[in-house]
Amino acid sequence: MLELSGVSKKYGQATALHPTDLTVPVGRTTVLIGPSGCGKSTLLRLMIGLIQPDTGSVRIDGTPMTPETALDLRRRMGYVIQDGGLFPHLTARHNVTLMARHLGWSAKRTEARLDELADLTQFPRDGLDRYPVQLSGGQRQRVSLMRALMLDPGVLLLDEPLGALDPMIRADLQDDLARVFKLLAKTVVLVTHDLQEADFFADTIALMNEGRVVQRGNLSQLSNAPANEFVTRFLNAQHARPTAPRETS
Repeated sequence: MLELSGVSKKYGQATALHPTDLTVPVGRTTVLIGPSGCGKSTLLRLMIGLIQPDTGSVRIDGTPMTPETALDLRRRMGYVIQDGGLFPHLTARHNVTLMARHLGWSAKRTEARLDELADLTQFPRDGLDRYPVQLSGGQRQRVSLMRALMLDPGVLLLDEPLGALDPMIRADLQDDLARVFKLLAKTVVLVTHDLQEADFFADTIALMNEGRVVQRGNLSQLSNAPANEFVTRFLNAQHARPTAPRETS
């Protein structure tokens, strides 16, 4: 479904991504994880054509991502970002159905798809006519997910979609997202900085550092056969627990 060959990206003299090869299997969930600034969001933006690589190529179902093909290919992918990216002047209903209306879908078809997505994401019907400011953080992310799924894309890309949510809401949405991924059998690429979240969702984890994918596999493979010292340090840091406060006299 998604194939990246030798893609790289620089901003001025700073290298955001060194030449990278990555294949994302059809119907599976690949999670990109690593420290801040490691290149995971850059890789995701290359996949959806928001930026163009300096070298290499991105292919979706064999079609190269170019400035000429990007618009058509983006319509075959759903994209969810951390804060939802909703238009504040549009209701939840109009945020979700924006592209369908732009493409000239009939009102009947649009409403039928909206009903399907509200059921799928367990979004309350009385929230559809509210504006983003009137919704909770979890509800905004559900609206963003519905919008990403509106055109029934084959690929779903999520850039730290749960990172700004409090732990209880995040746990609920993790369960709901996992259910949606399994039910729809989409090809999913998810960016996170949280190892437990990566393990929860991933068929394959791609651990990144300094603009490179340093190891791929499941959590057991990364833990039992780390590719280098960084992998061990990253896993240890994620597993570390805060120490108890010292007693003062």
